[in-house]
Amino acid sequence: QVQVVESGGGLGQAGGSLRLSCVASGVTRCMYDMGWFRQSPGKERELVGHIVRGGSAVYTDSVKGRFTISRESGDDKNTLDLQMNNLKVEDTAVYFCQVVWFCGVVYSSGSGADIWGKGIPVTVAS
Repeated sequence: QVQVVESGGGLGQAGGSLRLSCVASGVTRCMYDMGWFRQSPGKERELVGHIVRGGSAVYTDSVKGRFTISRESGDDKNTLDLQMNNLKVEDTAVYFCQVVWFCGVVYSSGSGADIWGKGIPVTVAS
C-alpha cells in the first residue's frame, strides 16, 4: 500500500513564490514516476511536471522557467517538492501529487497504477 499526502500551498501573490510538498509512503522501489497535476474550476486536470525514477524533471510549457520539481528517495518514503516562483493568477488551482506504482522490471505505458493524493488548493491573488 502507498499513501500520498500533499502539504503547503495556500494563498500567494502574483510574482511571489509558494512551495508544495508531497510525501509518498510505502514500497519506494515501486514508485516509478511521481508528478504534480493541477485542476482549475471548469477545466480538466493537467500535468504540471513529473520525474521518473532516476530521470530528470519534465514540465508543461506554461510553468517552464518558473516551477521546479525535486524528488528525494528514502527507505520507506519518497518526497516530491514543487517550488513555484513568479506566480501568476492563472496558476490558481487544486494541485495533486501522483505516484505511478510499478513493481516490474521494464515499464511500458499503462502498466502502472496511478495513485493520487487528495489535492491541495493554491490561490494566487493579483
